[in-house]
Amino acid sequence: MKKLTALLMVFIFTFMLIGCSGNRNSTEPADNQTAGNTGDTKFKAGTYEGTAKGLGGDVVATVVLSDNKIEEITVKGDNETEGIGTPALEILPGLMVEKQSVKVDAISGATVTSNAIIEAVTKALESAGVDVASLTPAETETGSGEKTEETIDTDVVVVGAGGAGMTAAIELKSAGVNVIIVEKMPMVGGNTVRSSGGMNAAETKVQKSLEVEDSVETFIEDTMAGGHNLNNRELVTVLAENSSDAVDWLESIGAPLPELSFSGGATNKRIHRPAGGGDVGTYLVEHFTANLEKLGVEVMLNTEATELITNEGAVTGIKAESANVNYTINAKAVVLATGGFGANEEMYTEYKPELKGYVTTNAPGATGDGIRMAEAVGAKLVDMEQIQIHPTVEQTTSILVTESVRGGGAILVNQSGKRFTDELLTRDIVSAAINKQEGSYAYIIFDQYLRDNLAAVEKYVEGGITVQGNTIEELAARIDVEPAVLSETLKVWNTAVAEKKDGEFGRETGMENDITKGPFYAIKIAPGVHHTMGGVEINTDAEVINTDGEAIQGLFAAGEVTGGIHGGNRIGGNAVADIVVFGRVAAASALKYIGQ
Repeated sequence: MKKLTALLMVFIFTFMLIGCSGNRNSTEPADNQTAGNTGDTKFKAGTYEGTAKGLGGDVVATVVLSDNKIEEITVKGDNETEGIGTPALEILPGLMVEKQSVKVDAISGATVTSNAIIEAVTKALESAGVDVASLTPAETETGSGEKTEETIDTDVVVVGAGGAGMTAAIELKSAGVNVIIVEKMPMVGGNTVRSSGGMNAAETKVQKSLEVEDSVETFIEDTMAGGHNLNNRELVTVLAENSSDAVDWLESIGAPLPELSFSGGATNKRIHRPAGGGDVGTYLVEHFTANLEKLGVEVMLNTEATELITNEGAVTGIKAESANVNYTINAKAVVLATGGFGANEEMYTEYKPELKGYVTTNAPGATGDGIRMAEAVGAKLVDMEQIQIHPTVEQTTSILVTESVRGGGAILVNQSGKRFTDELLTRDIVSAAINKQEGSYAYIIFDQYLRDNLAAVEKYVEGGITVQGNTIEELAARIDVEPAVLSETLKVWNTAVAEKKDGEFGRETGMENDITKGPFYAIKIAPGVHHTMGGVEINTDAEVINTDGEAIQGLFAAGEVTGGIHGGNRIGGNAVADIVVFGRVAAASALKYIGQ
């Protein structure tokens, strides 16, 4: 973790202890508080270790016991997802020491890692002979619950610490203005940290160096076609025209994207990703966080914006609240970057009732708060019913299997072991094709070559969502598919790759690599709620538009909180382009508005 993240975690930890009920006064457990132990001692003093399976591999807990107390808990989980699982590693050990119990709530958005931590600590305690079930959580005294009032003045306040908000804040601070980020969650990253594929951009230096022909015009047309031409073409044009410069900007802040792959709906290799093919989201959030730290940007975590302040129609700040403080933050301009509403089932089923019960890939903070705040000051909403489901989501963990797996040559097969679609059509079409299969699920099939060349696959293997076989027939048996059928499917596919012609479904992209190098892998997937294309309407300057068609003075927006860019379906790789391009546009427009 970077220095800023480490400092922020101190605040996170404090928040977890006090909840929402006021100031906490620490209490030591009484000598005989822990049930199940009698006499002068409760525990067998010593150091004990336990291990459990996390999302990315083993989570190892070390517990230090004195005769009467859990003195210290340290947990290591080097492969847990940065920004998702890592906050749990920071928070839960201290909370369990405070409570003198493993009976603590999982960290929102990091359930798998949280459960692994609790299990590992439980095993360590059990190895010391402790009856874990009898460890009653220590009570903590609380204050009156009354909050203090605090007023803060700044040049610009950014609401939301996802990719768009952090991009805007970096640009604003680099221009010399005072900027504060307000984030309701206990960590930065938002939905960006969950992005796995990459960033679409056209006419880039990377493409030219790899002799990939592409154009801004093709990027625009692909995006319009992918969005069923419901998109705002002017916004799409800004996205495409500024995409190459956005890649250069990322490189300038230490986050180059030197590799290329295909994404569904793209004519050319356009999705840029980190070296080695790792998840783009955690990579960018790490570098955004480092830049915020370097620039000295204040990030207020666990602080939820509740309303926009207006004066004669112009937005002049926000109201926000933390566990103990009600804030009035006065600003010359506000950048709204609160994300979409894909984690709010009540809200998305309001617009699409048929999505009830779907798993979601969204971070828990994506609940549409910013959209409702903007609507309250007259913002116009667009495309709210346009909600994307992603075709390849592992259902038990909600892990999204990146489009780069299919772009690198993987195929989809049904329970009969047969292909049923061009795997790199747009997400809505592939999702619909999967839902038509028996059981409404499919398997992604790939080989060791793809694993060796796409770092993102390691997360799936370590997370236990892959099935492996040394041969195609062995793999088929393990996923209960007829071996002869799957073998024939792979034979036909590999011939198609060799001849560069998919006679079954007309696939034309992601066909550079066949599936011949064992061992072979399968991941069972089905669609899940992924992206909400609707939100507040903006113009090409990222100004929020009101219901009269006019710009709301002082209010700018970027990222998934906005609508209009992606139309009826978002192409994979366009979300990252959106947050970087329009995060920068919003910052530039805010600077112009305040006279900088």
